[in-house]
Amino acid sequence: MAEKDAQNGYSITTISPDISPIMSSEGELQPQMPSGDSSEEDLRGKPDEIQDSGQTQQAPQKNKFRHKSHKSSHKSQSRETYAAIDLGTNNCRLLIVEPQGNSFKVIDSFSRIVRLGDGLESSNKLSADAMQRTIDALRVCATKIRRHRVRWVRCVATEACRKAENGEAFINQIEKTTRLRFEIIGGKDEAELAAIGCGALFDRQFPHAIVFDIGGGSTEITCLSLKKGRYELQDMISLPLGVVRLSEKYDGENISREIYAQIRDEAEKMIRAFAEKQTFYDDNFSDVQLIGTSGTVTTLAAIHKGLQKYNRNVVDGTVMKRDEVIAVIQSLMNMSHEERQNNNCIGRERADLVLSGCAVLEAIIRAWPLENLKIADRGIREGILLRLIRKTRRRQKMRRVKKVKGTS
Repeated sequence: MAEKDAQNGYSITTISPDISPIMSSEGELQPQMPSGDSSEEDLRGKPDEIQDSGQTQQAPQKNKFRHKSHKSSHKSQSRETYAAIDLGTNNCRLLIVEPQGNSFKVIDSFSRIVRLGDGLESSNKLSADAMQRTIDALRVCATKIRRHRVRWVRCVATEACRKAENGEAFINQIEKTTRLRFEIIGGKDEAELAAIGCGALFDRQFPHAIVFDIGGGSTEITCLSLKKGRYELQDMISLPLGVVRLSEKYDGENISREIYAQIRDEAEKMIRAFAEKQTFYDDNFSDVQLIGTSGTVTTLAAIHKGLQKYNRNVVDGTVMKRDEVIAVIQSLMNMSHEERQNNNCIGRERADLVLSGCAVLEAIIRAWPLENLKIADRGIREGILLRLIRKTRRRQKMRRVKKVKGTS
């Protein structure tokens, strides 16, 4: 059985992010699960659409995407909608939401594995095939954004576009082809957005939090502390430990126990060097919570729960014991590549990535040997939306204040 909060989707207290202090307990936005076709169900074995749900916050105005019909359609549009696209090394993900008081409703979503980072490790360039797959997925996103007459959009690209020599040129190509305006964000911004997006799952009994996101091209780790009702950023790091990057380097289809141990040990050196710099929590970690977001941790949680197919509502918010994490990793290592492909919680598109992700995960839980790991099926998109909605509301409030002052 899933935990109550996870079964209820987003009926979990979320955070309101400010830019400096990342999270606040005031003015919270509490996402609600959509009804009908928008239910959050990630069919891991299928590379096409994955219906998703999310959370909420704000983004810079310069990234607004307005289609030509916006001005004529806006007056007839009764709802104010927001969208976020996260273009990673492996996935392209869209989330469209509508604020509802202190909540929001998910209107639509889309996720497709595009493998934008395929071949990047060896060539340092995005390949033509990978770029075409991504453009095809982004055309779907653009169609959905237009269909829902979305007013505010922020689109971000992460490690693959940061690293590639032709990353900026590809961003320009995306805008010409789809009219979606992307920005390439740095590792620090990526880590902050992931932490904001996961804030709904923070347990305020713990004054400190370590949030990690094992991505396709990099792994971000964020350290936060609760001060005056807010979780404030203490430190962060972005490491070249992405699952696509590692799987290309070590042949993800044929990772032996020896290779797995090599990946884990190399990752642990980097992660432990960062962990040992931190001095804001107790040496025994009794005041720290560990939260993970990524396909790696959500896959492990789904397998741990014995799901026949991946279900985001069941997985999000799951707490796994350290021994349970290790047990699932061992079970994955005992499978053949074909068995991992045929597992509906993994699927063909992720089968060659899962062990490299597990190696990074094991390195993290060695560096922070906590009893529990909380699993988050949320992250950058939710962080973007939380910032975007909050920022828009502040601007609207300022305009109202100026208007009142101008008429008085």
